[in-house]
Amino acid sequence: MHFAISASWGPTDPTRAMLPFIFSASALQANDEVTIMLFHDAVHLASKGVAKNILPVGPPPRFEEVYNHKNAKIIVCKPCAEVRNIYKENCLEKINFVGMNDFHVASSLPNTRVITY
Repeated sequence: MHFAISASWGPTDPTRAMLPFIFSASALQANDEVTIMLFHDAVHLASKGVAKNILPVGPPPRFEEVYNHKNAKIIVCKPCAEVRNIYKENCLEKINFVGMNDFHVASSLPNTRVITY
């Protein structure tokens, strides 16, 4: 199965920011695939060094595990990032800046479920 996940929480709420990655880690353990699109405040997680400092209250952080998994893809809403002065050159290497059409493509893949955080 493939999960297309919309994430909108970032450093302002560390636990909510990590929920998409905690869920994704579970899905990846089951050999599923995930595409996470970072919107709104979540785009900050794409910046180098930010996600490693986001510590949820209770569950363990799982960003690195998801980021490094071969079946996971993290994409960033380009307009959301640029309005916050976040640009590709300051972000993690494997993260791509895209638009809503790309999330629509990920959401339309066969055997896909869309989840929103």
